Amino acid sequence: MDEYSRFVDWDKMDVTAQSQDAKELTCTEFQELKQLARQGYWAKNHSLRAKVYHKLISNIPCRTVTPDANVYRDIVVKIVGKRSSSSLPLPEFVDNSLVPTYCLNAEGIGAVRKIILCIANQFPDISFCPALPSVIALLLHYSKDEAECFEQVCRILACNDPSKRLIDQTFLAFESSCMTFGDLVNKYCQAAHKLMVAVSEDVLEVYSDWQRWLFGELPMVYIARVFDVFLVEGYKVLYRVALALLKFFHKVRAGQPMESDSIQQDIRAFVRDIAKSVSPERLLEKAFAIRLFSRKEIQLLQMANEKALQQKGITVKQKRQNVHLAVHAENFKSEIVSVKEMRDIWSWIPERFALCQPLLLFTTLEHGCSLSRFYSHSEGHEPTLLLIKTTAKEVCGAFLSTDWTERRRGGNKLSFFGTGECFVFRLQPEVERYEWVIIKHPELAATGSESENHTSPASSTLSSGSVPSDPSDRLSPFLSARHFNLPSKTASMFMAGSSECIIIGGGDGQALYLDADLNHGRTSHCNTFNNQPLCSESFQISVLEVWGFRD
Repeated sequence: MDEYSRFVDWDKMDVTAQSQDAKELTCTEFQELKQLARQGYWAKNHSLRAKVYHKLISNIPCRTVTPDANVYRDIVVKIVGKRSSSSLPLPEFVDNSLVPTYCLNAEGIGAVRKIILCIANQFPDISFCPALPSVIALLLHYSKDEAECFEQVCRILACNDPSKRLIDQTFLAFESSCMTFGDLVNKYCQAAHKLMVAVSEDVLEVYSDWQRWLFGELPMVYIARVFDVFLVEGYKVLYRVALALLKFFHKVRAGQPMESDSIQQDIRAFVRDIAKSVSPERLLEKAFAIRLFSRKEIQLLQMANEKALQQKGITVKQKRQNVHLAVHAENFKSEIVSVKEMRDIWSWIPERFALCQPLLLFTTLEHGCSLSRFYSHSEGHEPTLLLIKTTAKEVCGAFLSTDWTERRRGGNKLSFFGTGECFVFRLQPEVERYEWVIIKHPELAATGSESENHTSPASSTLSSGSVPSDPSDRLSPFLSARHFNLPSKTASMFMAGSSECIIIGGGDGQALYLDADLNHGRTSHCNTFNNQPLCSESFQISVLEVWGFRD
């Protein structure tokens, strides 16, 4: 056995981890390291993986004063004393997390608790870090002694590179990551998200488990492969793998009855037993096949979610508001949708807005069919939700991320604005949410007179997924430009409004047009996309409502 075997119970380890010939790692270029990590170059050799981990972690930029191995040796006896390792209480910031054994021997299991306590002593600013026990247990496999493991974990925690996020250490960071994961699921795992909404009373509660799936439930051989790539590529890898886990869960369990009374428990059980369904290589292959947003975009989305939580005063752990409770049955009344349907819509909107209550701003039944009154009641509110019921009993609508005041920037011309968080949907005759697209050539529909022509310009104005050539230079399609002091030209455009009409560029080739009298509307449907139209090509409006979001 090698010098990194002190804490390992080899009888429980995968034999392939100790049977490969020794290899060396000489490359230092990021792209080459990235490929080797994804391919598992050092995964089959215990000693090589330990050396690679040590090299990668030692290169993490850290605070000037970061505790090292000598600090651990100085404080461990004073902190632990003569108490048995198994009886050591864990600090509150690990939040009763699982302390995985990861094929550690008895000494290694005890060492996890000792190192956690010493880290708590040296990092008083950590207030919430449920992933810590798992990270320590994993790194003990690849450490010569407790002090070396302590130093490596400290370097990860003390990283001071603002562009390199590693482990959440506050409840605000953790909770916003759960909201961000929920947003990503809503975008990239719609079938799984639909299942979560159907079987769970609180979708965010399910998604708040996403780090536990990785750092707690995932078997040792899997989390080690994830950690290989994580140390090279950073936090985004965790989102990828968690999304892949959810996709596999839905694929394997689709159509089967739940094994317990809780979808959370079912997902945890699936992840624990993932070896029955998916290999580590297949899991990573699936994770990296997801065309995820850029790191910059995800960072902006995380910032927006943190800001929403701070505005709500949610910065420390407390009972989370149930998404279903966000639409209170006793306070909600719509002539278009039921409470259940509104809750379904709430499950589609970005997590930071799901913290709010719906507030009726405008209804044609009370305010009349006037576009000017529509604007006067809707302006000053962001975002808003548009609901339409036709005389044919069809129900459709749109989530609009931007204040209608923005339309004034175009003067008397039909002015386009909005962000990629806009989407259109249909509730009746069947439920469908349409993915966003970008209005590519707004100048083609730039005048009110053109909008009066009943031939739809959507085929020339709408383009699915059109993006700038360099996605790193554009704003996240989820976020409003002015929130981050970025040029307005970087914002995607989905909404248009003038005194003549309203146009909403929806998704998957769908677009919605409303005339000035709010009695008539029409849709365009690009046949390039294999989906049903939003509603009838030409329709009469029975009721139209606009809803805002109240804290």
